[in-house]
Amino acid sequence: MLGTDFHSDLAVISTDEHPESTRSLSMVQNGPVVGQEVVTIGNPYSLDGTVTSGIISGLDRLIPSPTGYRIPDAIQTDAAVNPGNSGGPLMSLDRNVVGVVNSKRGDNIAFGISAALTRRVVPELIETGEYEHAYVGVSLRTVTPRIAAINEMSEPRGLLVVRVVRGGPADGVLRPSDVEFVNGARIPVGGDVVVAVDGRPTNSLEDLASYLALRTRPGETLDVTVLRDGTEQTVELTLVSRPERSQSPLR
Repeated sequence: MLGTDFHSDLAVISTDEHPESTRSLSMVQNGPVVGQEVVTIGNPYSLDGTVTSGIISGLDRLIPSPTGYRIPDAIQTDAAVNPGNSGGPLMSLDRNVVGVVNSKRGDNIAFGISAALTRRVVPELIETGEYEHAYVGVSLRTVTPRIAAINEMSEPRGLLVVRVVRGGPADGVLRPSDVEFVNGARIPVGGDVVVAVDGRPTNSLEDLASYLALRTRPGETLDVTVLRDGTEQTVELTLVSRPERSQSPLR
């Protein structure tokens, strides 16, 4: 075993022996598209060399990791996946790897770790045995029309900060909301609304999680644009390495 990264659920192993017919596979440089035909290759239920086919059903999914964080930029497919497929390639029809098969979540719903995230993690696992992920230390919630109305926003946009991890990078930088009961429902009120990071609009949790995973590293400083008390302003937030276990739902 050369290295493992439980946050992305990836590992690299080395072998001294392999069949002469073995050929390396290339990973796609450009992301797949919804509706694209793909195949999975693996050994489901010990049935060696099984191939199943399907399409890309969705992109930019957030899926669970063994550490309690969520893995961003995941690929959803309807190709059949069963025990023994995990770790195998999810491939395009031109023989390029679009992802690493991760898990099955139900009938016709399976997921893979994207080639983009795999390309970031695997080389460092080979070189150092580990990979450091960027960490913000916040819990966020998409601003819905109801949340926007209660918080007197002109329109629903951005991500509301609902919790800040004490001692984390966001502590003292981002302001969390309070919870109030409105018509019997718990609604977050007040706090910062993150509307952009480094100039990129934060339209969803998936957008932000993928940007942090694929574009940032620990030690870098982000320009975070927030709505605070009705006024848009930008604050600086310096990322650190992610703790081993999740202290917040997002990162």
